Amino acid sequence: MQYNKKEKRGDAMKVYSGKAVFHGIAVGQVRMIKKEERRVFKNHIEDTEQEIARVLKAVEETEKQLKALYDKAVPEVGKSGAAIFEGHRMMMRDQDYQMFIQNTIRTRRVNAEYAVAVTADHFAGMFAGMQDAYMKERASDVRDVSKRLLSVLAEKDQEEVHADVPTIIVAEDLSPSETVQIDKRNVRSFVTRYGSSNSHTAILAGTMNVPALIGIDYDDDIDGRPAIVDGFQGELIVDPEPAVLAEYEKRAAEEEEKRRLLQELKGKKTVTQGGKEIRLYANIGGISDLQAVIQNDAEGIGLFRSEFLYLEKDDYPTEEEQFQVYRSVAEAMEGKTVIIRTLDIGADKRIDYFGLEQEDNPAMGCRAIRICLRRPDIFKTQLRALYRAGVYGRIGIMFPMIISVQEVRRIKEIAEEVRRELRDNNIVYGEAELGIMIETPAAVMISEELAKEVDFFSIGTNDLTQYTLAIDRQNAQLEDIYDARHPAILRMIQMVIDNGHKGGAWVGICGALGADPELTDRFIEMGIDELSVSPSAILPIRKKVREYV
Repeated sequence: MQYNKKEKRGDAMKVYSGKAVFHGIAVGQVRMIKKEERRVFKNHIEDTEQEIARVLKAVEETEKQLKALYDKAVPEVGKSGAAIFEGHRMMMRDQDYQMFIQNTIRTRRVNAEYAVAVTADHFAGMFAGMQDAYMKERASDVRDVSKRLLSVLAEKDQEEVHADVPTIIVAEDLSPSETVQIDKRNVRSFVTRYGSSNSHTAILAGTMNVPALIGIDYDDDIDGRPAIVDGFQGELIVDPEPAVLAEYEKRAAEEEEKRRLLQELKGKKTVTQGGKEIRLYANIGGISDLQAVIQNDAEGIGLFRSEFLYLEKDDYPTEEEQFQVYRSVAEAMEGKTVIIRTLDIGADKRIDYFGLEQEDNPAMGCRAIRICLRRPDIFKTQLRALYRAGVYGRIGIMFPMIISVQEVRRIKEIAEEVRRELRDNNIVYGEAELGIMIETPAAVMISEELAKEVDFFSIGTNDLTQYTLAIDRQNAQLEDIYDARHPAILRMIQMVIDNGHKGGAWVGICGALGADPELTDRFIEMGIDELSVSPSAILPIRKKVREYV
């Protein structure tokens, strides 16, 4: 990793640099968690069916353990945070996973342990090779499930880690099972050598509101040492000098006071001192983010990225599978608005089973709504699931990458076809606000006409900036001139707000710019109706809005 720097300050103090995935300051004692190396041997087996019976029995026992882990995790991180263990159970029961184990035993006549290890390597390698960051992290899920299954086959238990003093957990990486088995009462931070901002460790840190670092190339002799985690600079400081320790203890106390004051904003309205109310919603990438949404007191969900349902599967998700996910989100939000963006793949999100052709410029190619309008069977399946979920909450449906009024009218025709089919089949469905993302210059320029067709706009500032400045936002060479606050972008936002209101549509921002506290006042002055930000930004932005005179 590019973050792996190591340096010394003074005679004893060491500073390890990495990447912060959740901000904050922590002071505590290092507790290293070392993974037990369990070698798996390959043995020749005569009675393959007996060996398969061993696997099936181990699967039943593993399910009991996962249920116990779920029950333990619920009071710590909530139902949505604990849902990973239900996901692990489903993964372990997956037909492809089970058949791969059984076929390995039958065709290679090997022991159950070896077959599980081979299966783990196969599926983990498949996920690790995917481009999407979220899907890459599913490789660790496969390994975690398989490790637990191997432990059961070996009749060994996984022990809980106790932390009796303020503790900084340091590990190569942490699986969901390992994180839930840590006594978190005294955990102040998580530090790992590997992992990513999409890892379960990072998600857990966000839920617990403690800093987390990845990419830290630590030494093996730091266990038990006093240490500091600087979640702003991305540093782990071991054996800090007295002056440094005193400085960080002061900063930690200040950060804790800021968090305490922000917590007092929970349950309060996001309203300026002049009485203008702003809807403050959250952006999420899947149901695993729900607990953070609830804990940070979001007033709704302004962007639910539905493509994760497609990215994590080997085939098109069925209507029923989608319905169950949308329903669970709607129910969890208890009547608050949930805006679900329809399938947005293409560009950097490739899915093999869609059979999309390679494109020279995929960011401007067949993606998002363009795929949906060319594949109405896929589109209608998703819309049916969304309308059915509307019975269980307040659902909004948002369509990405719009460039014309004709597209919106065709979308509305298909939506009406879906509602008519549901009525004809006596299937109950709910109503839904319809909105579009404004993320192309074309949509900005015709926003007054578009506003007459929909209930709301959501400005996707990330892509709008990319297309307006003609800069690939993932090109590191151009990072110095990629300017999300460019005057052209701010003028476009003002134009969209004005035109949206003229046409009767409310207007929000769901791109990263919406969480920029230095622009909150300006957006209020522009007349914005809604801001949708990451869950951790909810309370800081509420504070900014409430301070606006």
